[in-house]
Amino acid sequence: MLQADIILKSDHIFTGLEDSCFSGFVAIHENKIIALGTGDGAEYCGEQTAVYDLSNQVICPGFVDAHCFFTGYLLTIAGVDLQECQTPEDVLKKAGAYQQTLKPGSTLLGRGLQPDLKGLTQEKLDEVFADVPVIFFHEGGERCSMNTAAKTVYQFTEETCWSESYWRLLQYILGEKEFSMPAFHEYLNMMNSRGITSVKEMGFDDFYGFADVLKQFEEEGSLTARVHFMSQPVGAPMNLSHGKAMQRMFQGDFVRFSGYNQMTDGSISQLEGDMKEPYLCADTCCAKQIDWDALKKDTLAADAEGFRFSLHAQGDGAIAKTVDIFSQCRKNADGTLANRHAITDLECSDPKDLERMGQLGILAEVYPQIMSIADRESKVSMICEKIGAERGKNYWNRRKMQDSGVILSCATDLPLLYDDIPQSIYHSVGAQFPEGGEPFHKGNALTTAELLRAWTYGGQYNLGQEDVLGTLEVGKLADIAVLDADVFHTPMDEIRKVKVSMTIVDGKIVYEK
Repeated sequence: MLQADIILKSDHIFTGLEDSCFSGFVAIHENKIIALGTGDGAEYCGEQTAVYDLSNQVICPGFVDAHCFFTGYLLTIAGVDLQECQTPEDVLKKAGAYQQTLKPGSTLLGRGLQPDLKGLTQEKLDEVFADVPVIFFHEGGERCSMNTAAKTVYQFTEETCWSESYWRLLQYILGEKEFSMPAFHEYLNMMNSRGITSVKEMGFDDFYGFADVLKQFEEEGSLTARVHFMSQPVGAPMNLSHGKAMQRMFQGDFVRFSGYNQMTDGSISQLEGDMKEPYLCADTCCAKQIDWDALKKDTLAADAEGFRFSLHAQGDGAIAKTVDIFSQCRKNADGTLANRHAITDLECSDPKDLERMGQLGILAEVYPQIMSIADRESKVSMICEKIGAERGKNYWNRRKMQDSGVILSCATDLPLLYDDIPQSIYHSVGAQFPEGGEPFHKGNALTTAELLRAWTYGGQYNLGQEDVLGTLEVGKLADIAVLDADVFHTPMDEIRKVKVSMTIVDGKIVYEK
């Protein structure tokens, strides 16, 4: 009989195969689960076995973030921290001192700039820094201050300060390998501390050379999470030859190429969500121009070559049009899609389209923590003003997705949100806004077991790895997360205090509280 390297014992083991937990053990040898069941697993214990008695903690499969951006994370840590600067003079002094530490030809970046700071004009930045490109991101990251040199080099403005527009800046930052390479390890370590064992990364275009870095890390064996990455065309047309090259390059257990991603509509709050019926406050169904023909062309071309596609859609109109596009893709004999195409976000959906998703086998990548960045009063007011309370009943309707047979996976759009599984239970099971109180459309919520399964099995199904990961079963790879309290019975107003206490990837402990 094989002796285990690690034995985890707990009163609450959630395999993902059942809705409930059992008391027992999980035995790990090298990188696989060799046994699990009731009892203490003593028969698998040897002199070198590390035994962890976790008591009331919950052992479950490792969590998957199915839609996140390392490049976005980089911008939250790049450059000089300007949060404490109270005047333009403070900013210029601190930024100037930081510039002296940079190599010649570098772009001067800052973060955390107070958005209401007066007097820090483009002209002032031109005067002080001349031809050095300067970009100071405001607190929250959605706005920035720039000088003329930065606009010339990176070809975006303060009015177009979003990731799809500043892809040249992301290319520059990824290219600064002395910064980006160690930052990626820090990024994965941060994810590990939240129980994440696999990620699906959005990489613009050809990921600007960072695929070679991933290959290096894979060969070194230095990755602490499994990385599946997608290409999101922004600076160049979709490149299927690149995708084929990436598939050939990555065939191991830790890095894979996962297909293509594109945006469709935008936020409902800004009237950019594509709705089936006009907004109540404006004579439009969508204030954003969307090239649906181009999206369809790319999706069908990728599908024909065996690649999967994910489309980010928020309004019920965008979701319906996305389902229409996917319905024209190649199908299996049972009518389900041959490739695992997905819709991301799904903020406000028509229940009929969720049924179509289930019938076609379209995956859902939902943001279970999204309510954490709103408050009830402002969100409900926005919904009533823009689309009305009746359509508002279809907001975040994960219950209908689940009941329609849609396989759910969880995502954060990081750095929009940072993975926090207990917090996601509070919002997507408890249906609570951050301040608590009356649940928001409780009938649209999931159960704790359903949500954990979305974070685990659903994520691995999304990545095409459900045969080797996503549930706790003998023979599967040992990617495991441990929550430090019984989340199935913790009161909802206490659930956000729960933390991850241990994360195991490929049979190795990569995080321990």
